[in-house]
Amino acid sequence: MHKHDESEENSMKISPILAIILALIYLSLPGCNAHRDEHEHEAHKIVATTPQSKSVTLREPYVCQIHSQRHINVRALEMGYLEAITVKEGQQVKQDDLLFTVRPILYQKEFDAEKAEANLAGLELKYTKKLFEDKVVSQNEVLLLEAKLAKADAKADLAKAKLDFATVRAPFDGIVDRLRQMQGSLVQEGEILTTLSDNSVMWVYFNVTEARYIEYMTELSKHKEDLQIELMLAGGNKFNQAGRINAIEADFNNTTGTVMFRADFPNPDRLLRHGQTGTVWISRVQHDAIVIPQRATFEILSKRYVYVVDNEDVAHQREIVVGNELEDLFVIKGGLDVDEKIVLEGMRQIRDGDKVEFEDRQPETVMDVANLKYHAE
Repeated sequence: MHKHDESEENSMKISPILAIILALIYLSLPGCNAHRDEHEHEAHKIVATTPQSKSVTLREPYVCQIHSQRHINVRALEMGYLEAITVKEGQQVKQDDLLFTVRPILYQKEFDAEKAEANLAGLELKYTKKLFEDKVVSQNEVLLLEAKLAKADAKADLAKAKLDFATVRAPFDGIVDRLRQMQGSLVQEGEILTTLSDNSVMWVYFNVTEARYIEYMTELSKHKEDLQIELMLAGGNKFNQAGRINAIEADFNNTTGTVMFRADFPNPDRLLRHGQTGTVWISRVQHDAIVIPQRATFEILSKRYVYVVDNEDVAHQREIVVGNELEDLFVIKGGLDVDEKIVLEGMRQIRDGDKVEFEDRQPETVMDVANLKYHAE
């Protein structure tokens, strides 16, 4: 009786291998798969929307170099001792303000000698005129001494001009840079004493590609008023003056494929200095632009695609051409019309040619910046 009960108990046990086989058979049943697919479909709902046509502001950055509109080296015009420095480093000066005085001993003596000769010629002419009035000398004597006086005056003026070279004055309003020579130094002709910068208007240079240059020239003729030129400084600080493109170089650089642009920025507070760097932002308004959320696209081999849903609710994979990239948005240049429906969410669940069921959302809601902060699939 005991052996019979033990045999019946062993017959009720199921081996582990048999349990695994039964579990796999159960999971492969159609009802189970339908339940699982329904669960996944609920977790990953397919959402569709349409592109939106709107006016957008396109901004493009360019690394730039900032230059003063006038930046020169102030040099000594004559050799001599640097007798006086009447300015300080970083000082604002006006046109014709005295900057440096060089003491050229030879030119001073030459001027004194020529001035003395002119004075002597003047006295001789005065005395000869009196003699002519008394009919002691002829008219020719007076004319000869007048010519002699004119020659002496000319030599004195020349010596004075050479002496004036020893006085260095500001050719325009500007800011004095670092002093290169100290008072008492012996300076040579042409030696740099300092630099002078006119920072009232700054010239900002940046390189533009050939394709962007063509676009800019086209937009300039049609939408000149829509262009805005801004300057961002170090630390992300925006300069408080708007710029204007006033010059484009004549030749393209064949090595880089770019051409140099120059934007002029007023600098009333003298905040900008020669040699600074920054970023120029060119902003323009594009009207009737077709925009879609970036998360509605996917990339294959450096190309962008979307799923377009046709009138029979069939999804088709289509390549698109992105013209510009905004925050969370793509401006479409080609491959998509504004009235076509695209898949926004659930792209991983479908393949090209699949018939889909989806929730339709209005583009105004989708394009809201707050709704575009989700991560792409």
